[in-house]
Amino acid sequence: MKPQSQKGIEDILSEKGLLTADQLSAVKFESINSGQPVEKILLDRGYVDSVELVKARGDLFGIPFVQLSTKVITPEILDYVPEPVARKYSLIPFGQEKGSLLVAMEDPLDLQVAEFLEKRTGLRVSPYIAQTEDILQAIESQYGKSIGAEVTAALEEVGSDTTRIEEQIRDINKAEETIRDAPVARIVSAILEYAVKSRASDVHIEPQEERSRVRYRIDGILQERLTLPKNVHPSVCARIKILSNLKIDERRIPQDGRFKVQVGDTKTDLRVSTLPTIFGEKVVIRLLKEQSKVLNFDDLGLRGTSLKRVKEAIELPDGIVLVTGPTGSGKTVTLATCLTKCNTIGVNIITLEDPVEIRVPGVNQVQINPQAGLTFASGLRAILRQDPNIVMVGEIRDEETAHLAIHAALTGHLVLSTLHTNSSAGAIPRLIDMGAEPFLIGSTVSIVIAQRLVRKICPHCKKEYPAPEEIIVEAKEILGPLFPSKNNGNVSFFKGAGCERCDKSGYAGRLGIFEVLKMSDSVRKLTLEKQPESLIAETAIKEGMLTLLQDGYLKVLEGLTTLEEVMRVAQDSDDKQEELFSGAAANKSQKPANDDFELAKKKPVLK
Repeated sequence: MKPQSQKGIEDILSEKGLLTADQLSAVKFESINSGQPVEKILLDRGYVDSVELVKARGDLFGIPFVQLSTKVITPEILDYVPEPVARKYSLIPFGQEKGSLLVAMEDPLDLQVAEFLEKRTGLRVSPYIAQTEDILQAIESQYGKSIGAEVTAALEEVGSDTTRIEEQIRDINKAEETIRDAPVARIVSAILEYAVKSRASDVHIEPQEERSRVRYRIDGILQERLTLPKNVHPSVCARIKILSNLKIDERRIPQDGRFKVQVGDTKTDLRVSTLPTIFGEKVVIRLLKEQSKVLNFDDLGLRGTSLKRVKEAIELPDGIVLVTGPTGSGKTVTLATCLTKCNTIGVNIITLEDPVEIRVPGVNQVQINPQAGLTFASGLRAILRQDPNIVMVGEIRDEETAHLAIHAALTGHLVLSTLHTNSSAGAIPRLIDMGAEPFLIGSTVSIVIAQRLVRKICPHCKKEYPAPEEIIVEAKEILGPLFPSKNNGNVSFFKGAGCERCDKSGYAGRLGIFEVLKMSDSVRKLTLEKQPESLIAETAIKEGMLTLLQDGYLKVLEGLTTLEEVMRVAQDSDDKQEELFSGAAANKSQKPANDDFELAKKKPVLK
């Protein structure tokens, strides 16, 4: 319904100069003839974007527009409107001004909702209009950050009487009833809900001398987000143990368990590990989200020659594909992506994992159970009797597993597995150390992938800045002919300024940097001669292998990540690789021109 002025959104857009006279006439004519809403026609024809359309709707009815991504919303403001109410009516409070609650709404003309909010909060509601997507994004990110307020309220209910369980209750059955009480359960729920919403991979609940702290590993970095009173720690641990079906009265030895949680539409498997320390039990929870989207190599960060080599290797009928890197470098995701690409109706794929972290539909996935005698070695023997085409072994840990993997490749199977080495070239000496014969390694291994994970720059606060001359010189030496020649070699770097969506970190999400070593004739000859890792790496580079450092620099120049991130994760390989690039040592005495580069060249110190 139009206001009394009989103006429409199309007229407002025309007055703003966003629609030409011809476009205005065409939109009105089509609306009359087809009966379609003007807004749909405007979007379908691409005359304006959704932001300008929402702004025009606000101007039409005299309601101000708000961009929520630019607002800092405090937990106190969020407390006025519970999350379920915000989701139901697509609104979120974002400020308070002179006795009025400022509320961003999808439909600010809904007087019944405004009246309901006024009765609930006791404040006059000042409605603002905002994009629906912006409101939903704010609800997801902002309500997840109110963990402190939720926990504080629960702690007040717990009170000072909730002390150590061993001092309070001797009967275990009664203890379980006590631990299930609302305050402690809400504290644990808040901790886990925040972990899911903040995309954390791990939660650490650690007892200290005077307190208990909760840290989250987000995008690979541990961050402290919550502290609890020391007397509540045993109750929180016991609640988690109950959920994991662990013994709550056993605090002398480590225990492992698992359970599931669902936050919104997100289902997450949780692996729980407890460890006795001098101040009490430490609990670490690993979050394993159920993979919903199809994995692809573009999301991983594989491209160019490296991607071509990987695709060629996984299309072979036999051979070994190895993925190397430290713990937490994304090896499992890379293997799961390879399996997804190989998974067809005519192929039998069996995996042996510890644990099964990513579920791939159509693949037979087996979790090892050493207590029952199902190890990587015994499981691999059984798998080979199951008529497989492709076998994935979670990790080659010992001589027996290495021999069985090589035997499987020799008998016509494609084998995928991981090794804990710092570089791709280091995998070959590692296999030899395990007792594998060099001639068998040379004839079975197809490629070795080394990888690390770097944080991606947040797209919402991404800013460009000119690269200092010293960094450009360094990049040219490391990249050589790969350095972009356009714009006379003048390049720009990017970084995140920090916004609410990335929690002021400047980063959101992660991607991989890779080096892919192909078992060429030259590398095979060096393997047979048991040559050192450095010589194998040098030969592979001459044959076109992109190193971790080079791939990292290319992703920096693409604006995907920062130099600091690349140096943080590739620091261990930097010293080895620096000698392989001609002239790299000559500039080491030059002082970097900016603090970012100087920071990047230092060993990272994680706070």
